[in-house]
Amino acid sequence: MVVLGIESSCDETAAAVVRDGSVLLSNVIASQVKVHERYGGVVPEIASRKHIEAILPVILQALEDAGTTLAGVDGIAVTRGPGLIGSLLVGLSAAKAIAFARRLPLVGVNHLEGHVAAAFLTESPPAFPFVALVVSGGHTTIYRVDGFQRFTILGQTRDDAAGEAFDKAAKLLEIGYPGGVVIDRLAKQGNREAFPFPRAMRDSLDLSFSGLKTSLLMRLKKRGAPFTPEELPDLTASYQEAICDVLVEKTLRAAAMVSATRVVVCGGVAANSRLRERFRTEGASAGIEVFIPPPVLCTDNAAMIAVVGTHLLEAGRKDGLDLNAVSRWPLTVHP
Repeated sequence: MVVLGIESSCDETAAAVVRDGSVLLSNVIASQVKVHERYGGVVPEIASRKHIEAILPVILQALEDAGTTLAGVDGIAVTRGPGLIGSLLVGLSAAKAIAFARRLPLVGVNHLEGHVAAAFLTESPPAFPFVALVVSGGHTTIYRVDGFQRFTILGQTRDDAAGEAFDKAAKLLEIGYPGGVVIDRLAKQGNREAFPFPRAMRDSLDLSFSGLKTSLLMRLKKRGAPFTPEELPDLTASYQEAICDVLVEKTLRAAAMVSATRVVVCGGVAANSRLRERFRTEGASAGIEVFIPPPVLCTDNAAMIAVVGTHLLEAGRKDGLDLNAVSRWPLTVHP
């Protein structure tokens, strides 16, 4: 089965063609980073307008890169949520129009399940069951995954997501956007033990990053002046390590608690080089096999949506043309 995936949940317009839920034929992403960096974050109205401009060229490029046309596509998978409603509606509208015109089956996909499914596009995909850490700008949750659409929450953030903690820190420090990318780069040259930062909720699998952000804010206020360029590597390395400590320790502890021998780490923050290093090293020490998609499949993309869509379509799932976007869609709830 050849599936065209379409993703537009936030600020990236993406389309991909995937065969049999595992063979990536094309993966096209139009980023809006340059548009939003002046604001220090995504502006929903601007994001929606940019999606309208990019959606058709991106789809056509994905088909061309895959060496096919719509005549060679068996189904359409599109992100239904969670995400920014205006952005989601652009992708949904395009997907429904194509499905109607070509009489193709259409299925809406949960963006978070897509992130987990990105692991199945690697050369050595995981087998069920496994524990998954979905860690991005808006989500930080640890799941037990027993199959497609079979998720159990083991732990989740009580406030900020890990990606938000990175972005808010970068904004406080005025070092650029997107925050996670900038901090990752600066931290490579820094001393991870130079500044003490809190690790919250050590006795729970739930997570909290608001105190970490507040700790940085208080440090800035007490200092009364910006950190110098010479100090930033140590500061960002220490801040990043606090986030990595919590994510790695709690995910591996969750795996041990449910006797899982496999862990999937996915979502935009999973592209962080230090987090990837820590998981691979400490996972191996704990006897746990860790699966992390390549960075391009960690950030928002349509290939991951096509993987889930393939599974749903093969299982007989088909959505109507009245399919609507949802801003919030817990991964453990299915329509």
